[in-house]
Amino acid sequence: MPHSFTSLLVHVIFSTKNRTAAISPELAGRLFPYMAGIIKERRGTPIIINGPADHVHLLLSIPATESIADLLRVVKTNSSRWVHEEFPEHRRFGWQAGYAAFTVSASRSAEVERYIAKQQEHHRRVSFQEEFLTFLKRHGIAYDADEISG
Repeated sequence: MPHSFTSLLVHVIFSTKNRTAAISPELAGRLFPYMAGIIKERRGTPIIINGPADHVHLLLSIPATESIADLLRVVKTNSSRWVHEEFPEHRRFGWQAGYAAFTVSASRSAEVERYIAKQQEHHRRVSFQEEFLTFLKRHGIAYDADEISG
């Protein structure tokens, strides 16, 4: 078989530096499309990017030639730099160093997309901390509670 075929859907979550409420609706309206453009430049497919003021969720398809770590390093570095250049009043904006990434079955992608689309509503009831810990537990990922709570 001369071709490679992949379906690499990933749900990614990462927060703003120190989990500050730094993403206003106005900023999100420009930042999320900018992030999508970076993903496209790296030959990925951004399906949806959304989040409340202190973190972001991405559902994306990545090419087999791209590592999630490299892609997210570029997305976070370039988007943070762009915010500083375009919005000088957000000069302290930044992303937390880590991230969480979860594989998504194609059969569940619409469900994950709906979940991400409703983030603002969801976080009126559930904190980022609660949500994040639920994801780690659901996916069987070991974690140090002290590292997560900071």
